[in-house]
Amino acid sequence: RQMCIRDRNYTDVLKKAKENVGPYCKACNICNGYGCKGQIPGPGAKGRGDGAIKNYEAWEQYRINMDTITDIQTVSTETSYFGYKMRAPIFAGPVGAVKNHYSDKYSDMEYNKIMLEQMNEDGLLAFTGDGKNESVMIEACEALARIYGRGIPTIKPWDINTMKQKIDLVKKANCIAIACDIDASGLPFLKNNNPPAGAKTTKELKEIIKYAKKPFIIKGIMTVNGALKAVDAGASAIVVSNHGGRVLDDAMPTALVLPQIVKAVAGKCLVFVDGGIRSGADIFKALALGADGVLIARPYAVALYGGEKEGIHAYNEKLISELEDVMLMAGARSIKDIRPEMITKINL
Repeated sequence: RQMCIRDRNYTDVLKKAKENVGPYCKACNICNGYGCKGQIPGPGAKGRGDGAIKNYEAWEQYRINMDTITDIQTVSTETSYFGYKMRAPIFAGPVGAVKNHYSDKYSDMEYNKIMLEQMNEDGLLAFTGDGKNESVMIEACEALARIYGRGIPTIKPWDINTMKQKIDLVKKANCIAIACDIDASGLPFLKNNNPPAGAKTTKELKEIIKYAKKPFIIKGIMTVNGALKAVDAGASAIVVSNHGGRVLDDAMPTALVLPQIVKAVAGKCLVFVDGGIRSGADIFKALALGADGVLIARPYAVALYGGEKEGIHAYNEKLISELEDVMLMAGARSIKDIRPEMITKINL
């Protein structure tokens, strides 16, 4: 009965979201990339548009191994990062330019405020987006300060002076950590921009991270070489991410590169992952492959448009309940008990 109530609440959120987004996002029942394929502006992927689709489908190549001959009656999804305790290893990923991609119902500033507050209320954390409009970061930091810095602002890879100016704003909010989505250098709207934005060298990242004096997360790592360079630069964490397929057509799915990156990093920094993660089962698979936590972006945007704080809460409860169900059936009492042998890769 509890599962029916949970699913019905989230179904109501999706129905309401369909009234508030468009024409690009369709608030699909399954956010698998097909409904918005190739649509930018919009939440779709670049070029042919199958980057988001392949991200989603890659998680389906893994299946969960059941083991219910245990003494486990209840499970705990709690974990912690950078000294902050979280109810589950789930982050809302950064979303920017929401008026372009979803609808004009909310500004980036309104979106960040709502997402930060509700994720904090639910014992989780949100990454905030960045944009060409300076007010986006200013107001995100103001919202962060009101919740005692419980969130992770994400700074685009602007020129170093601009990044340092934004870091100064972020530090005043006393946030838990700072992120840079380094792969955003491939976003069309950042091309030939003022201030300039683009790829960064390891040396430049070292300078930025040293200046930040906070746990620093580099988002957009897709190779072993990239991961090792991030570690060398001093990153406290990386996010295995291809920006939802939005910056490079034909990018590898994140689920398929995650294991080799985890192995190469060898515990030198935390490893998070995003890209097509849509359920508690997907979260479990990511953790079994060695991830320390996951980021989810598009579905959280849909949840916000479908019910603001209530919509986000409904999605959080759905994800955590699903993760608990899988842990119980796979024999994992806690997050640290989730191991590679609890999943199997199959040929689809």
